[in-house]
Amino acid sequence: MASKVSPCSRLVFCLLISAAVLRPGLGWYTVNSAYGDTIVMPCRLDVPQNLMFGKWKYEKPDGSPVFIAFRSSTKKSVQYDDVPEYKDRLSLSENYTLSIANAKIGDEKRFVCMLVTEDNVFEAPTLVKVFKQPSKPEIVNKAPFLETEQLKKLGDCISRDSYPDGNITWYRNGKVLQPVDGEVAILFKKEIDPGTHLYTMTSSLEYKTTKSDIQMPFTCSVTHYGPSGQKTIYSEQEIFDIYYPTEQVTIQVLPPKNAIKEGDNITLQCLGNGNPPPEEFLFYLPGQPEGIRSSNTYTLTDVRRNATGDYRCSLIDKRNMAASTTITVHYLDLSLNPSGEVTKQIGDTLPVSCTISASRNATVVWMKDNIRLRSSPSFSSLHYQDAGNYVCETALQEVEGLKKRESLTLIVEGKPQIKMTKKTDPSGLSKTIICHVEGFPKPAIQWTITGSGSVINQTEESPYINGRYYSKIIISPEENVTLTCTAENQLERTVNSLNVSAISIPEHDEADDISDENREKVNDQAKLIVGIVVGLLLAALVAGVVYWLYMKKSKTASKHVNKDLGNMEENKKLEENNHKTEA
Repeated sequence: MASKVSPCSRLVFCLLISAAVLRPGLGWYTVNSAYGDTIVMPCRLDVPQNLMFGKWKYEKPDGSPVFIAFRSSTKKSVQYDDVPEYKDRLSLSENYTLSIANAKIGDEKRFVCMLVTEDNVFEAPTLVKVFKQPSKPEIVNKAPFLETEQLKKLGDCISRDSYPDGNITWYRNGKVLQPVDGEVAILFKKEIDPGTHLYTMTSSLEYKTTKSDIQMPFTCSVTHYGPSGQKTIYSEQEIFDIYYPTEQVTIQVLPPKNAIKEGDNITLQCLGNGNPPPEEFLFYLPGQPEGIRSSNTYTLTDVRRNATGDYRCSLIDKRNMAASTTITVHYLDLSLNPSGEVTKQIGDTLPVSCTISASRNATVVWMKDNIRLRSSPSFSSLHYQDAGNYVCETALQEVEGLKKRESLTLIVEGKPQIKMTKKTDPSGLSKTIICHVEGFPKPAIQWTITGSGSVINQTEESPYINGRYYSKIIISPEENVTLTCTAENQLERTVNSLNVSAISIPEHDEADDISDENREKVNDQAKLIVGIVVGLLLAALVAGVVYWLYMKKSKTASKHVNKDLGNMEENKKLEENNHKTEA
């Protein structure tokens, strides 16, 4: 077992220690160890055959020895000296290799292995170097923001527990920062822990930022030396918020619209390009010289056409730094005269006007009973078919949602008008009597008959269209009868009668009234006939003109021919006279 021993417990060792010599050829030997590892120091001496014991010591700064381990060559026992800093940390092997567990910075010493014989002491020195890699550097005490054109502390780069001490370097976007007067200032300091003898390095950076530093990464690194040479460790990147003043102001309308109409709510938003952006602005409305102080937005509700104009906003402390925009509030007015429900009598005149006032050219559409009209209605003499629901609608195509409409409900009233017709069935067994009624509100029709005979079937009525309809009955009178048709509405009661001969007596039939549809067809046919006749007349006129021109030309040609013939006869007579004179 290992035991403690006095440095001169053996007489021979005490006599020979002063005569200890280095083995020839042995120089300085260095053992490098990482902090916390086990230091292993071989003795580097050949063990002599007459070895008595081996011993390890280290030297103090003043050169005095401190013995720490002893091993006998015969008893194979190991004894460790009472040195507090190496308690329970030493291990001495049979070949006299010394191991020191949990290497510390204080273990950086000159250790000596000593082998002692009866007549000599041999020594082999070993120099121990301990290295400790520093912690990963980090940037602390970071500035919450940096302001352009101001030299301000950016932060501290700190790296701890290093041995030996290291060096710290700052980087901007991967490039090394060097001190520049008024722009970059770097202050480096290091501290040593008195207990562990480890270094802590701190580097403070003062930096004058510009707008080019926006989103630029800053890093730092620590460079230290270890057993394998120089090594550099980098920190994480840090990006700093850069404050800079506003250089430009912009104004915009929210929500974005192609056009603004009366009744809209609009918000003016003023923005500055500084960081942080301005929180308050002055808003200038049309016709108001004084600005309204507000946040970066100002809202106008239910705008009217008089809100059209130029709007401006500016910084509160720099009123010349401003922006402006022009807002046009579009409007659309419609006036229909008359409007609502209007009741007129048949044949009356009704002027209708739809007046438009708008900020731009507006489109106007007329509808009657949901059917688009080709032109605006005009009533010089009202008919029943003119009654209906009229709508005048206008819109600005460029302004979404800006449209107006007014309606006119036209009611055309008239007293009942009756016309009765009769027609004999081709079989000669019955006659059809028809009562044509015109009027509004719809008249009620009632039949009465005088004389003998019977009604063959029930009354049949046509649909009520454009103020007209009819009722008909079929009868087979055995003698002459009189049929009476009564039509009544809220305006008047009208009665008309028709004499009908017995079925055995032939009589002339009365034609039915032409319906509106048939009347339109007849009118169309008449127009077609008139067009054909006019075309034929025009063709005849053109043919006559052509014939006249032809005849005129023919007469002119005949005159020229006769004149030429006359000239020829005169020439012949002159020649004859000349011959007579010569004879």
